[in-house]
Amino acid sequence: MKSQNPPQQSGNNLDPWYSNYAARTAGLAASEVRALFAVASRPEVVSLAGGMPAVSALPQELIIESMNRVMRDQGSVALQYGSGQGVPKLREQILDVMAMEGIKASADDVVVTTGSQHALELVSKLFLDPGDVVLAEGPSYVTAVVIFRSFQAQTHHVAMDEHGMIPESLRENIARLRAEGKTIKFLYTIPSFQNPAGVTLSWERRLEILQIAKDNGILVLEDNPYGLLHFDAPPPPALRSIEQEGVIYLGTFSKTLAPGFRVGWALAPHAIREKLILANEAAVLSPSSFNQLIISEYLDTIDWRAQVDRFRGVYKERKVAMIGALNDYLPSLQWTDPKGGFYVWLTLPPYLDSKQMLPRAVKELVAYTPGTAFYADGNGHSNIRLSFCYPTPEAIRTGIRRLQTVISGETDLVETFSKTGPLGTVRDRNFSAPPPNLN
Repeated sequence: MKSQNPPQQSGNNLDPWYSNYAARTAGLAASEVRALFAVASRPEVVSLAGGMPAVSALPQELIIESMNRVMRDQGSVALQYGSGQGVPKLREQILDVMAMEGIKASADDVVVTTGSQHALELVSKLFLDPGDVVLAEGPSYVTAVVIFRSFQAQTHHVAMDEHGMIPESLRENIARLRAEGKTIKFLYTIPSFQNPAGVTLSWERRLEILQIAKDNGILVLEDNPYGLLHFDAPPPPALRSIEQEGVIYLGTFSKTLAPGFRVGWALAPHAIREKLILANEAAVLSPSSFNQLIISEYLDTIDWRAQVDRFRGVYKERKVAMIGALNDYLPSLQWTDPKGGFYVWLTLPPYLDSKQMLPRAVKELVAYTPGTAFYADGNGHSNIRLSFCYPTPEAIRTGIRRLQTVISGETDLVETFSKTGPLGTVRDRNFSAPPPNLN
């Protein structure tokens, strides 16, 4: 019998299987946030880049006790496969968490996932075909943009201001895209203490945006990792508390407990819930029983609301430190002043490029995330996301002082070279201007 030769591969020098990949893998790319972690984790660098929670504020001994009780009382269950929908008791407890946002729901419509980002990926898998459109705030969560691109969908940004997404911009985007024959699958929004801008959608706009979505038959995907982390007054009730059939709500324990457990959830209309369970089972078979039972035990035996209050105090102190340092070191610039969450959105002079400036910042031992990470269309070059959640107040002040050194140095260079010719701007470099409301 004559042996058959394997097919010739026509890849490239680095990856001989390059030509074998599915077309959708062209949308996969490392986010600029993750790319910073290796550098930002060096102890001498003050990282204002990643949105890492202050897990040092957790009562670790109580977490350990919860783990011990789970293994002692439910070990055989914790170490076994579980339901693709999640542990029933935890789903009931999640209702108590969401009730703090004004949400009334049934545990039957909760699907536990491996973090809320996994839920975002599952929803995208269910709804997005190549060429579809997702509407999202501009700027928007970096990994959401990556996920949508990985399913070969287009992200179109809706302008924001200090009160969140602008309803008229949403109307204009819908009308324009439909006139172009585009299919809009859903509106993705982080309405409370938005990542990266830190702004919160007002109550009046929540009502108006939900009505716009309903009038146009557009599903709303509400991502709410920060909603409980308010500094003074809580944000308006969740979108899901107003509209049930037209909203999928995503929640997580990553910000109010710890990201290492990788436990989040989706609350979806009943028909979508069924498909989410099937997609969850196809992806991971079942979310971790062990991690779910530890969180359930924690919620059952520890005053978790008091722990959320403690986190609020920690993050408020750090936000105050960042705003104070910005006022002291960079008073001529503009930034948002969040009422909760993790982030400040800084606007640079138009002739500076946050992405090109980053290597100099790292050399000065401070890291941030360039604004370009949060746009799908090449905008954000004059913006920086600053995270105040992880560094101490003292480190935050040091980081902003170092950032001032970087910005001053870059400005001096620009002023020096501008004497030999016209002063260009980032927007002169073939980039469309970002929405003026947050820049």
